[in-house]
Parts: sequence; structure tokens; C-alpha cells
Amino acid sequence: MDGDAGLFTPDSVTWHLHGDPMMWIAGIRALYLQALHPRAVRGVMENSDFRSDAWGRLMRTATYVRTTVYGTTEDAERAGARVRKIHSMLGATDPDTGERYGVDEPELLLWVHCAEIDSYLHVGRRSGIPLTDAQADRYIAEQRARARLVGLVTDAVPGDRAALAAYFESVRPVLAVGADARAVDEFLLRPSTHPLLIPAREVLWRRVAHLAYASLPPYAHELYGRPAPEPAVVTRRLRATGTLLRCVPARLRWQLPPKHILDAIARLGPGARPAPYKVGR
Repeated sequence: MDGDAGLFTPDSVTWHLHGDPMMWIAGIRALYLQALHPRAVRGVMENSDFRSDAWGRLMRTATYVRTTVYGTTEDAERAGARVRKIHSMLGATDPDTGERYGVDEPELLLWVHCAEIDSYLHVGRRSGIPLTDAQADRYIAEQRARARLVGLVTDAVPGDRAALAAYFESVRPVLAVGADARAVDEFLLRPSTHPLLIPAREVLWRRVAHLAYASLPPYAHELYGRPAPEPAVVTRRLRATGTLLRCVPARLRWQLPPKHILDAIARLGPGARPAPYKVGR
């Protein structure tokens, strides 16, 4: 492999975990979790067009994640610089105090980062990806590279499962479900779409959203006030969904935009093909 692998390499846990189709469900879980921070979600509500351009926003987010994981170092750094520049120009109003603040406050960036990586790791492992505890710690440590891209100081970002759990425990008193979180919840259950696609949304998307919600931690269910099935039932559903999605040939799945995985394989060779069973070999 003579090409530039980027921030991560085919030897990393990140490379193989993010090639799994369950990362889409993990991404929806992350949105549910991120909405629990009142200042973070207020920043989204005041500065995002997600309600009128749901699929565009989803694809832009997916493109950013795939670029930072599978793109070249230059691609990843450029994507990070673009995000930092955009964030530096945006502000929001605290829903409780009326205070104006920047959306690039380290506290908010850290919450978004931790909710995201916790979701990727949690859904991946619970749906059947065979990561050991040591490999899970490696993944969290590797993701500090992506945290740096958005402007966080690496040493301030959790680097293993224990530190991540301690972070979530420390931030719990701040979390709440207000009008903004309710709006995100409603949106995730019924995203705007073309009228002809509404039946598909009701049949397919709602099941995906319900599964993502069900995989949230118990305190999130308490805050949203909507119960979830028993944990064992949720785990069975995640494993069944993961098994089903992994039956679709990877080459076919990776044809969907963004095609960064195929670009990475073309750049680095067939040995760079992501596959969870390669982790730790």
C-alpha cells in the first residue's frame, strides 16, 4: 500500500468498523443522543436546514465522516478546516438564559463527538461486530484524530471506554428534553420526503428510527419519556438487522454515495478492503 491512507490506516479499528452498514443506524442514534444537550441542539435548530433538506443534510454528514475516515490526509484536513470555519461564524441563543454563544464552544464540540463515537461503537458491537474491549478502547483513542479536526484539544477528549463513561456521567445533569429535542424526535420519526415516498418512510424508515431510539442508554429513554423494549429484545433486533444488511455484498453497498471506501481501495489496493474480521489481525 503505497498511497496515502489518511488519518487512519487499514490496520486501525476505525477503518473496519466504519465500513459496516450498521453505521447508518448508529448515526441516527447519535442524533437522538446529541439532541439531549439543550445548547447543542439549539445550535442545530438555529443554523441548520435539516427539516427542509433532510436527505441533503444526511448525505453531507455521511460525506464528512467518510472523508475523514477514508480520504487522504489532505482531504481530511481540508474537510476539518471547512467545518471549523463554518462553526466559527455561527452562534445560537441559550433557550434558558437568552445568552448568545458560539456553536464551536469546546463543551458542545465534545458532546457531539462523544455522542457520535459512543453510538458507532455501541451499535457496532451490539449488532454483532466482534470487537474486544481492548479494540473498543483502541477505536475511542483513534477517534481523537477526528476530534482534533473540529477544533478540540486531543488530551481533553476521552481515550478509552472508562474515560468515555466518566464523561457521560459528568454531563448527565446538563441533559434535558425541551422543545428542540422534541422537534428532532418528531423529525427523525417523520422526516420530510417526496409524497410518493411517504409509504416507504412509514414502512422502512420508522422501523430504522425506532431501532436507533431503542438502542439509546436508559437515561435517554427516561428523558424522552418514551419506553423502549427490553434490552435483550433490542439486542436481538440489532443483531438480526446487522445480519440482514451484511448479506448485501459490500461492493454493492459501497456503490451508494459517498463512495469513499471504493476510492480508498482503488488508492491503496485490495488489501485495504474494510472487514470487521480483520481487526487486530
